[in-house]
Amino acid sequence: MEQENLTSTMKEFVFVGLSQSPELQHPLFLVFLIVYVTTWLGNVTIILTVISDPHLHIPMYFLLANLAFLDLSESSVTAPKMLRDFLTPHKTISFNGCLTQMFFFHFIGGTVVFFLIVMAIDRYVAIHKPLQYLTIMSRGVCMGMVAGAWLGGFVHSVVQIALIIQLPFCGPNILDNFYCEVPQVVKLACTETYIIDMLIVSNNGLVGTGAFFILLTSYMIILFKIRTHVMEGKHKALSTCAAQMTVVTLHFGPCIFIYDRPYEKFAADKAISVLYTVVTPMLNPMIYTLRNADMKNAIGRLLGKVLFSVNKSKH
Repeated sequence: MEQENLTSTMKEFVFVGLSQSPELQHPLFLVFLIVYVTTWLGNVTIILTVISDPHLHIPMYFLLANLAFLDLSESSVTAPKMLRDFLTPHKTISFNGCLTQMFFFHFIGGTVVFFLIVMAIDRYVAIHKPLQYLTIMSRGVCMGMVAGAWLGGFVHSVVQIALIIQLPFCGPNILDNFYCEVPQVVKLACTETYIIDMLIVSNNGLVGTGAFFILLTSYMIILFKIRTHVMEGKHKALSTCAAQMTVVTLHFGPCIFIYDRPYEKFAADKAISVLYTVVTPMLNPMIYTLRNADMKNAIGRLLGKVLFSVNKSKH
């Protein structure tokens, strides 16, 4: 009875945040506001460019636009709350709010994992079956794979939350972070969590590490094929694959470090969490745009249309 009463009083968690120094709160707010706005500008530009340019109405760019939407969503799970907390001394989140944040964080993050596999499949087909590419990667197939990626992310997240929601929380409630991170939240439970820890690590390991090795193997095969068989468009194919491999590394490196081990506090945890949750969604559109001539040209055409419309409206 006493534990039940204590559990019922557990209404919120308190974030330590990125820094406890009052002097750093406003500078950090400004830095991460710029990062968040840049994330929106970059990813929205990719989405609008793909939608508006008929030259980009092929599976690769359809998938790229969907990844841009996922990057926006992933950043928005943590960044707005973090920005708000920079401006207040009381960095709290309700118990239900914490569960919601963890659910959407792993839902979208898991979807990104499966989505990167879909993009690797797309590149494999484009390079190994170039003449049949548009037939194999039809609209129906693309939509089906996108739906499968979202379903995979949903199942992954539901498993995480199902393991956490059964735990009793009766204090302490301090999280040394800027968002609700599953391993840290589990450690605050007032019960033995070894089995839950192992189940969560196994779930994340299956999704994260398993997908990472699948992707590494896939891109090694793709790069071998490009080097030995592809004659036309070799530079473009290499550039596209290099961009996707860079994104895969940026996404999976921090993810594996944070989630594929039983929780133990390290000095680098917060910096890696910032990279994974806030910085990578900003970098992805830059990586794809800088390494893709078709995308750069399409963005130029879109900006030209916008500027022409603005000038026309002024006259």
